[in-house]
Amino acid sequence: MAVKTEAWVLHAGEKGGSPVSTELVRETFEFDEPGPQEALVEPLIGCMEGNMGHAIERRPIDICLARGEDRVVIGNAGVVRVGKVGDEVSTVKEGDTAILFCNGKADAHGYPERIFAYDAEGSVGMLAKQSRFGQSQLIPLPGNTKYSLEQWAAFSLRYVTAWSNWELAYGTLRLLLNETDLPRPRVWGWGGGVTMGELGLAKRAGCDVTQVASTDDRLAMIEAQGIRPVDRREFKDLYFDKSRFRKDEDYTKAYTAAEKTFLAKVRDITDGDMVNIFIDFVGAPVFRATLKALAREGVVTTAGWKEGMMIELVRASECIARHQHVHTHYARYSQGVAAVAFAEEHGWLPPADEHVYGWDEVPDLFKDYNAGNTGWFPVYRIND
Repeated sequence: MAVKTEAWVLHAGEKGGSPVSTELVRETFEFDEPGPQEALVEPLIGCMEGNMGHAIERRPIDICLARGEDRVVIGNAGVVRVGKVGDEVSTVKEGDTAILFCNGKADAHGYPERIFAYDAEGSVGMLAKQSRFGQSQLIPLPGNTKYSLEQWAAFSLRYVTAWSNWELAYGTLRLLLNETDLPRPRVWGWGGGVTMGELGLAKRAGCDVTQVASTDDRLAMIEAQGIRPVDRREFKDLYFDKSRFRKDEDYTKAYTAAEKTFLAKVRDITDGDMVNIFIDFVGAPVFRATLKALAREGVVTTAGWKEGMMIELVRASECIARHQHVHTHYARYSQGVAAVAFAEEHGWLPPADEHVYGWDEVPDLFKDYNAGNTGWFPVYRIND
């Protein structure tokens, strides 16, 4: 028997055609009743994620066509209320409040190959009044949690990603240099909410932490988290384009000057020791500068590809400097459970945006997010 619910739905684009950006359609959506290892849930608070914008832009893929489905419900970060549970469900019980753990299809070791409510077939995301989650997509929140559902919604994807990435990046650094060799690593980051979450973990591990951002409100948010802010506007022309660098003399001069300013800033703040772990969620435009800022035996780490999926490096130089490159994609379930427990105990959660978009305002949320008119953690309400 099918479950019918109201949802904001993404329709498939034309097969074989060029990707065309679209909008979500508010309509009735149907899905099968939960199976023995699934639960019926009521999404409560969701958080806007970059992959949701990618989905409606159909870049890098049309997820409907990739999944072989005419209609898809996206939204893979948030908090839900658990309803009816299948007979074999052990992770949650009816009445629990839980975060969505968006590992949609895991490999043999539990690491995600596909993401729930994005490229995982058959998954129904947060932008529906009711949904069906597998038990491995649900991590219950601590009873009587000290933190708001809005914070946990913002936590569920970004901070779990940060937990897994930091665990591997920091572990890699400590294989290179132990606490005696390097008592207080210097950790820097490009990027937004995931980067800030990861620097929060670095700070709690005793590292000296710095984040680069380009607006007054985000710089203030970073500082409020106990992280040193650096204003990106001081080197606004730091955006590397290889083809322009070779052909455009004015561009080359501007870029070179910006890179010089950035590296001088790094040397000044690190007393010339440079960066031990650089969290780079931006990619191609800043990667050249990231590598130049990295210390010997340094680690550059990422879990995303915000601006450009392809990067270049000189392998010989990286080997000689003993640089390590860490790449992760979300997390496995045990890491999500550990992240939730740590967050509740240590207050490691994001400061969710004060404004909560209503169900009727979902299209406005997408427009504001794409225009850069939201914070790093924009949240929306589905059910009361």
